[in-house]
Amino acid sequence: MDLAKRLEEYRQQEHHLSWEGTFAEYFERVTRDPKLARHAHARIYDMIVSHGVEEVGEHRRYRFFEQELYGLERPLERLVEEYFHAAARRLDVRKRILLLMGPVSGGKSTIVNLLKRGLTQYTRDGDGAVYAIKGCPMHEDPLHLIPPDLRPEVERDFAIKIEGSLCPSCQLMVKERYNDQIEEVPVHRIVFSEESRVGIGTFQPSDPKSQDIADLTGSIDFATITEYGSESDPRAYRFDGELNIANRGIMEFQEMLKADEKFLWNLLSLSQEGNFKAGRFALISADECIIAHTNEEEYRAFIANKKNEALHSRIIVMPIPYNLRVSDEVRIYEKLVRQSDLRDVHMAPHALRVAAIFSVLSRLKPSKKQGMDLVKKMKLYDGEEVEGFKPKDVEELRNEFPNEGMDGVDPRYVINRISSAFVVRDRRCIGPLDVLRALKEGLDQHPSITDDQKDRLLGFVAVARQEYDELAKKEVQKAFVYSFEESARTLFENYLDNVEAYCNWQKVKDPITGEEMEPDEKLMHSIEEQIGVSENAKKSFREEILIRMSSYARRSKRFDYTSHERLREAIERKLFADLKDVIKITTSTKTPDPEQLKKINEVMARLMDEHGYCDVCANELLRYAGSLLNR
Repeated sequence: MDLAKRLEEYRQQEHHLSWEGTFAEYFERVTRDPKLARHAHARIYDMIVSHGVEEVGEHRRYRFFEQELYGLERPLERLVEEYFHAAARRLDVRKRILLLMGPVSGGKSTIVNLLKRGLTQYTRDGDGAVYAIKGCPMHEDPLHLIPPDLRPEVERDFAIKIEGSLCPSCQLMVKERYNDQIEEVPVHRIVFSEESRVGIGTFQPSDPKSQDIADLTGSIDFATITEYGSESDPRAYRFDGELNIANRGIMEFQEMLKADEKFLWNLLSLSQEGNFKAGRFALISADECIIAHTNEEEYRAFIANKKNEALHSRIIVMPIPYNLRVSDEVRIYEKLVRQSDLRDVHMAPHALRVAAIFSVLSRLKPSKKQGMDLVKKMKLYDGEEVEGFKPKDVEELRNEFPNEGMDGVDPRYVINRISSAFVVRDRRCIGPLDVLRALKEGLDQHPSITDDQKDRLLGFVAVARQEYDELAKKEVQKAFVYSFEESARTLFENYLDNVEAYCNWQKVKDPITGEEMEPDEKLMHSIEEQIGVSENAKKSFREEILIRMSSYARRSKRFDYTSHERLREAIERKLFADLKDVIKITTSTKTPDPEQLKKINEVMARLMDEHGYCDVCANELLRYAGSLLNR
């Protein structure tokens, strides 16, 4: 990289972002492009939508969030539609504090950080350009220069709505420096930046005894008060509180409900009237989106306190639950691993999946639906087919417990345990059993859970182990069966020929001799018994297969062994059963003969080349599968 060249390009980009002119010149720009006059909530909504919106059935997926947040499409859709979209339309919801409520490590802070970073970048683009009165400590909207008496005419003639008034500093500047000639007041383009304290503010509660309200609203400048002689002179005041610098953008109030009451009172008029009190000045206008976050327990304590009733109606609560899909939970862990020093450690296939199964199970509520257990519910949520249930059942399950996902194991705990597994064993590869062992050991060391909670979580570790056992056997099965897909389809076609002949009272033609024979009952039964189809149920099962075939044919779709979930499982189990003895002997022998060794090496190579294993975890998988088969 040519650093000097890159730096020069960067300086050119920064120069391109700069613009300065008079208010008269700026107003011409506004009349040509009215979106320059957007308020803060509209700017945030436009920023989110600018990244793209995908229609998924009856729901919308906002791509702005998809690189950082997984499995939260529904809560995020509600957040954008019910809050930001409504607020962008100037509905009363924009006069509310947005409170994200959810369990620890559920994504609340990530949502706010994404919005802050996204808004910062958006103001660097042409569509998100923001202009302010030059020299204003609050980066004020230049349209505030227009006197209130003229604003109705401006709105009528130019369709530009103006809200808010000049800050004390700008009032003094316009009067003394420009003699009220507002058209000459300088305006410049600004770029939001939390580091530069422009348009993005963050307040974090600390000790109420030592924290000053000035952190929010600014403070007297004691170095200049002797020069100007009055605390009500704007030149003797620092308008540098978080509410001041967040004007036009986002104000993040971290752990809002932990703050002392005196800090919350400032939010009352700011949220409802768009202004706040600072020093010995009149109410100061501010156009900003206030976002806070907290957990459910603190929120319940907050609303139970009668002294907080004034704030209750000024808050919109958005629940942000844990993710409930295993595949998305894996993506969360992959992201956290990439951010850690574990990124150079090989994670064996299914290592993160078993952790995800454990976590998701801990967050699910037992359904009252007949035949539904937590494992089936988990699979349905993840988009898998489950016998006896249909995709439409997922919506019913979600409606059964609207607050599902507000408790359970958090992702940080899992990543901490995976880190522990690596550090303690100092391994270059972490496998599913290492992860499960680490999760189990962590529960023994966890100080804040009861014995009942511990037993429940240990049960989920056991379930995750059972799920992995099935995955391990299938993985080895596929590796041992040369051209597994081809073998499965051959068996499938043979089965279909016999089923079709059986249901139609016909005979099957031998592909080699051409001889007509009765349907191979032994073959059909050997496949069907893998999934528990009884002698009495075989006829209805076979007829169901033919009906499914006809349905696919009518829609010009190809029917193969993966088109019917139970039949797919039966075919795979049959293949595995046929090879079981060979695999058992090959994987369990301590001194393999040359032929067995050749087979093991072929399987190892296939696991490494096609399934993402390294030599360490491939070898462990073979040993483990062998032990499962020998039980």
